[in-house]
This record gives sequence, C-alpha cells and structure tokens, in this order.
Amino acid sequence: MPQPSRPLADCPDAAFAAVCGVLTDIDDTLTHEGAIEPEALAALGALRAAGLPVIAITGRPAGWSEPFAREWPITAIVAENGAVALFMRGGELQIEYAQDEATRTHNAQRLAAAARRVLREVPGSTLARDSAGRITDIAIDHSEFAQLDEAAIARVVALMQDEGMNATVSSIHVNGWFGDHDKWSGARWIVQRLLGRELEAERARWVYVGDSTNDQLMFEHFPLSVGVANLMRFAAQLHTWPAWISVGERGRGFAEVAQRLLAARGR
Repeated sequence: MPQPSRPLADCPDAAFAAVCGVLTDIDDTLTHEGAIEPEALAALGALRAAGLPVIAITGRPAGWSEPFAREWPITAIVAENGAVALFMRGGELQIEYAQDEATRTHNAQRLAAAARRVLREVPGSTLARDSAGRITDIAIDHSEFAQLDEAAIARVVALMQDEGMNATVSSIHVNGWFGDHDKWSGARWIVQRLLGRELEAERARWVYVGDSTNDQLMFEHFPLSVGVANLMRFAAQLHTWPAWISVGERGRGFAEVAQRLLAARGR
C-alpha cells in the first residue's frame, strides 16, 4: 500500500503559486449532510474573486446539481461521474451531455434492469433518494439515508460490473453506469469546453480535492491532490492516496486548500 498522504501544511508554497484552477468533489468535500459548509462557500467566493476557476466533479445527478450550478460561485458542475455538465452562460443554465441522446435512451432500459437486479439480489439495498434526477446512471444508497455493510457494498459493485457497468463507491452511494466516461474524462471535457485548455497538458497546475475511494482516479492524475481529513475513514479501502491531506474535514478542509492558494497568489 502506498504511504499515506503528507500534511497539507508541508506542501511548498511554490506548488500553489503555479495553480491555474481547482477541481473538487462535492459530497463530504464541500458539504456536510448534503448542505454546503459556510467555510467552503466562502472559499469558493474567494477563489472566484481571485480569478481561479473552480469546477466540481461529482457522482450526484444532474437534477440534484442544478440549483448549485446556478447559485454557487463556480465555473461548472460535472455530474454523474463525467456524464453531464452544468454551467451558467448569459444568466441561463446550460446542460450538456457526454453521450448523445440515442445512447442515453438506449442505456435507460439497461440501467433500469440493472437497478432491479441489485434491489432483488442485495438484501436491504435501496435506490438513492436523488434517483429521480439521474439521467445516465443508477445509485444505491449505502450511507446517506440507508446503511449497507462492506460485504453488501461489495456485492452491489460486483453485480453492476457483471451487468457490464462501471461502478464506483462514494462516501454515500454506489454509482453504476454504461460508457467510458469518468471523473477524469469529464474534467478534461469541461476544461476544454469552457476554458479552451488541455487539462492533460497542465495537470501539474491544477489541484484536485476529494474525500473518498471514488476520488482515487483523480488523486492518481494530479500531482497536487488533496484529501480532506475525513478521507482517513476510508484508509483501509484506499489503493491510491492524494499527495496531501488537510487538517480540517469536509468544507473546512477545502477552505484550507483555498487559503493556501490565495496566500501563494498574494491575496
């Protein structure tokens, strides 16, 4: 197992001085029990004022993300693990998809069938309460309003994979979807779409902040990756650690990252 992350306080200022943008998870990174923490909201505002784009990458559905894409001081939200992008343009909310309409329509029946199988074969499993807002995936609640133990979570993942789906485990849900998109592809897509930049070429100049096992792909891609302190609850399940870890949990941890960025820019 790789060594755990180093304290964020030990990260050199020079690493933050070069940052040109922020990518972040939402649940339990910006929020606590579904609501954004005041420290995180203030940090988002400060980053926008400093001219740093912030893009949230989440497994939450497009419908759930809509009000936050409208109200939070962020550049965009990429929802459903890279499948749907929501952003404001000219005072109007724009929604774009990684898959075309025909693919989404075809997959809808497959998603419904996979969900029925999981609910039938995993005792105690329930669809996430935000399922009505989902377009390209399904989500099984394991820690938000229902509780599944590790064995049941593993069974859900195995069933999704047996159906030919991608499956990831967040701090609250098990998400499953058809297609080759993920948080990394969604981040590349929206950075190119909105900023006209190639994320792959400038990974060292972006910071990624996350809290759970489904952030490991992003931790792997970004040299300047940060786990908020509650990531340690998943220590036994992690195979890829972020470079750094904050002192604070959730939104307070995100605010620590923002403070380091702003200090490095002389704000």
